[in-house]
Amino acid sequence: MSPLGPLARRGFRSRVDAMLRKEFLQLLRDRVSLAMIIAIPLTQLVLFGYAINTTPRDLPTAVLLQESSDVGRSVLAALQNTKYFRFVREVRDEAEFDALFASGEVLFAVEVPRGFERALRRGDHPALLVAADATDPVATGTALAALGPLVQSALRNDRAIPDASTAAFEFRIHARYNPAAVTQLNIVPGLLGTILTMTTLIFTALSVTRETERGTMESLLAMPITPLEIMLGKILPYVLIGFLQAAMILLSAVLLFRVPVIGDLGLLAALTMLFITTNLSVGYTFSTLAETQLQAVQMTFMFFLPSILLSGFMFPFAGMPEWAQFVGQCLPLTHFIRIVRAIMLKGSTLGDLRTDTIWLGVLMLVAMTIAVARFRRTLD
Repeated sequence: MSPLGPLARRGFRSRVDAMLRKEFLQLLRDRVSLAMIIAIPLTQLVLFGYAINTTPRDLPTAVLLQESSDVGRSVLAALQNTKYFRFVREVRDEAEFDALFASGEVLFAVEVPRGFERALRRGDHPALLVAADATDPVATGTALAALGPLVQSALRNDRAIPDASTAAFEFRIHARYNPAAVTQLNIVPGLLGTILTMTTLIFTALSVTRETERGTMESLLAMPITPLEIMLGKILPYVLIGFLQAAMILLSAVLLFRVPVIGDLGLLAALTMLFITTNLSVGYTFSTLAETQLQAVQMTFMFFLPSILLSGFMFPFAGMPEWAQFVGQCLPLTHFIRIVRAIMLKGSTLGDLRTDTIWLGVLMLVAMTIAVARFRRTLD
């Protein structure tokens, strides 16, 4: 064996050890990457373990009492005891039902008709109307399936009813907006917001860090321009690009998947522009916080992951615990998914969607304020 063999092997090991030490030191100094290594698996564990629930409970429900009777109250109490329904509003007429459905304030509505108790005691087999918002079949399907066994349990202690069995009365179910429970009608409108979130965040998350890494930031700072003007100049071109993407996705949804557009296209376009601007503002904020393009991409991923899981796109929003719903309310995608489904499938108006529109506007202003303030500090 050549005497250079052991020396070569020792040199190989020393060089590899040197590279290992160098990479570990570099990783320890890159605090953002180190935080992502720890935060990403923990976030996934917490979200999938605690926040995600495919059998949602306490779904917001309205009730219309055409008569006030003990039997009617017994049926409503049985509905609430299933834990699937939570009565939040008592309405006066069906027009109020429609308004609550259009705004997304309730997912179910129960109507106790006039003369229900008298018909029940005569054995006439009356019906209770249960209307469901079927734009999200997963959220409502389990609750509707639980209605069947409720008849007997609701009337078990009411001895005045001659036949407290499954034949005593019926639930007449009206699944609104998506009666056939077609998956595409739920998924495709949500994809409009999901795809726009992914692309618009990446567009602007790299904008400032790219200037820094290329060495062009000094030239930009030498110009007589304010941080707000820089931000608007970087965001506005991507607003147009994002709008073109949205138009392409919407056209594909209509032509390929037969998703209807019942509401006002102009309103959908305006609120889509607001959503795009909000996401671009968030991405620009990440760009001012990150020191490298890799860090900006990592921040984008950390924002995109909870947006997918907590917005109601993949899992029912109403089934999440309160803390997860609070986090979801702070995500633009949550409000845009409600908006796009409501306009396309329900024909909702701006008045119906004012709460989600205000949320998007506030989130946009907050992101812009942080971005401008942070960019000003980097200038100093």
